[in-house]
Amino acid sequence: MSFSLIQRFRNKIKVDGASNIAVAKSVKIVGCRILVRGKNNRLTVDKNTRLRNITIEIIGDNCSVKIGKDCMIGDACYLSVKEGTHLIIGDDCGLSRNIKIMTSDGHPIFQNGKRINKARDIVLGSHIWIADNVTILKGCSIGNGCVVGINSTVTKDVPAHCVCVGNPARVVQNNIEWKDKF
Repeated sequence: MSFSLIQRFRNKIKVDGASNIAVAKSVKIVGCRILVRGKNNRLTVDKNTRLRNITIEIIGDNCSVKIGKDCMIGDACYLSVKEGTHLIIGDDCGLSRNIKIMTSDGHPIFQNGKRINKARDIVLGSHIWIADNVTILKGCSIGNGCVVGINSTVTKDVPAHCVCVGNPARVVQNNIEWKDKF
């Protein structure tokens, strides 16, 4: 595990199990809760990324979370990866407050003895802005340069360079660009 002593002091970091790897390179992590439980899991947070008061939960075997460089993830965000799935967040992404990203429903559901709600990967491209109170569900990908509007629930793939809003989220603008400074 590569979290510094100060990062461990300022955060609740718990890694249980065999062959788990947590790598945080030149990042600012304050008030976070990080739980890794199982075998062969990996958490990677790239340089110049800021995590503030978020929860990262990796439970199961062979799961991974990769957060790219120059990202900002705000207060009360919840990233949950379970059942051998992967969450990838590209470079230069902004996740506002109270965002939930989950690769699993949390409980298995069966119909006629067969599981009908398997966990699935989530991939967020680079330079994405996600507004407050957004939920991103299993199996979704969001293309580069997108904006996801406040209180939206993403239930399917979102193409690059668009704005999507609503519950469920739908594309309302195409061919957009956004800047993080006025």
